[in-house]
Amino acid sequence: MLDLKSIKKAQERLNGVIHHTPFSYAPILSEITNYKVYLKKENLQRTGAFKLRGAFNKIASLIEAGKRGGVVAASAGNHAQGVAFSAKYFNIEATIVMPDSTPLNKIQGVKEFGAKVILHGANYDEAYSYAIKYTKENNLEFVHPFTDDEVISGQGTIAIEMLEVEPNLDAIIVPVGGGGLISGIGIATNAINPKTKIIGVASAGAPAMKESYDTKEAHGTQSVRTIADGIAVRDASPITLEHILKEVDSLELVCEDEIASAILFLLEKQKLLVEGAGAVGVAALLHNKIPLEKGSKIGIVLSGGNIDVTMLSLIIEKGLVKSSRKMKLSVIMVDKPGSLMAFTDLLTKVGANIVHIGYDRTSTDLEFGDAVVSVHLETKGVEHQEEVRNILRKENFIFKELR
Repeated sequence: MLDLKSIKKAQERLNGVIHHTPFSYAPILSEITNYKVYLKKENLQRTGAFKLRGAFNKIASLIEAGKRGGVVAASAGNHAQGVAFSAKYFNIEATIVMPDSTPLNKIQGVKEFGAKVILHGANYDEAYSYAIKYTKENNLEFVHPFTDDEVISGQGTIAIEMLEVEPNLDAIIVPVGGGGLISGIGIATNAINPKTKIIGVASAGAPAMKESYDTKEAHGTQSVRTIADGIAVRDASPITLEHILKEVDSLELVCEDEIASAILFLLEKQKLLVEGAGAVGVAALLHNKIPLEKGSKIGIVLSGGNIDVTMLSLIIEKGLVKSSRKMKLSVIMVDKPGSLMAFTDLLTKVGANIVHIGYDRTSTDLEFGDAVVSVHLETKGVEHQEEVRNILRKENFIFKELR
């Protein structure tokens, strides 16, 4: 039975295996949002995400039942690493089916724990279908990432840890994909302190659970597209939806730009590396998506930190442009000696640092005798960028800004 007792049993199994991750006050985020914000840093968990809790609890229960034949899982990454770690801990075989698009760092993380990896399907749901088939054909045990009582119980231990530190939270904000995490946290929280609200946050690029929550009926979507790959679930589970409808007070959506800005905020202001799925709670808070009175004491679960380095670099680059700390220009000038030097001298005068420059005199779009310079500048904000524009206009340069 899935209840506080089963969650406390999971806590006993996890004792000494997982990290008791920090749950600490975030002063900068609190000041910006006018809430009292505490962050549960599951991005610092072993394997880099909360998924280890549920996976380990499930496999521990199988071992207790004498089932040592091996396990199979389907995952975009974090559940996979949790299963692989747990299988290695108990010295049993693990096979992980992952979507073809899974980031390389997550594939490598699974293999490092000794698990076999099979890449199959365009998304989690296609990988899941194949994993179920593989499990039956090979007579193995399947470890579901969210529709399993032992997995949900393991995830619920997060709430116990949070409420031990701050027993009077007004709300806990939780990322939502398949719904296992918020189900476990909701069950534990409502048993310990029913006054604490449970607020879920999903990606607008994977809205199945939000639509299902609103209509009180499980829905699927034709496709998902989000940088929050850890919550990129196409079809809502009726099993977790039932828990969510009972335990959760509201479920909100955040868009891709909001998620990206939250990742960058956490990196810059909180010195925390958090993946897209882990950042959705902060994204909702920063963009006024949380239906709570100002001054409320809020706990936010940062569910994981296993972000792909290529994605992180893209988020940083776009974030710098949007925050007016980087400026990209295309400038037309006369193609003669000294023209480029005159241009760069102007940038020097206004203190704009050139980090990339390209020079093209052969484009068919140019008049004969002209050249186009593409330049990326480090700038100090909106006013500094306007200073760059003004000096270029004053010297009659023809330019356009690139995004």
